[in-house]
Amino acid sequence: MTKLEDKVNEILGIEKKEPKETKEFKPLVPRREDKESPDVDNDYKYSRENYYNLIERGQEAIEGILDVAREGQHPRAYEVAGALIKNVADTVDKLQDLQKKLKDLKELPKTANPQIKNALFVGSTAELQKMLKNDEDTKVKDITPEKDNNKD
Repeated sequence: MTKLEDKVNEILGIEKKEPKETKEFKPLVPRREDKESPDVDNDYKYSRENYYNLIERGQEAIEGILDVAREGQHPRAYEVAGALIKNVADTVDKLQDLQKKLKDLKELPKTANPQIKNALFVGSTAELQKMLKNDEDTKVKDITPEKDNNKD
């Protein structure tokens, strides 16, 4: 602080606060791409790192705005602090959703039947509904026209 700020603080009776230990500033998360991993894994790692970075920055901002709100005792400052806390909590939820989405993406290929290449139903919607309602196996009739050897 400057001498002027020290004198003003002394006159107003404001105690000098020792600065809090600040975390070392980390630059934005660089994208690390692993050429051997699939794109899904790379995107997951990148998204996860960004969510962690957003949460850390949000926590620092919350600490700062709460200090301002305590010192100023202004309702708007507390309103901003509440909104910031909600945003950080939403980011934490998104981080958890990211886990579920990755799990779903990795399980999808395992649940599909690899023997089905092209499934196509040819018929009316009524026939499809009847087929879906039947409990036993139904045979879909072949409706391809038969070749006639008779020429007119």
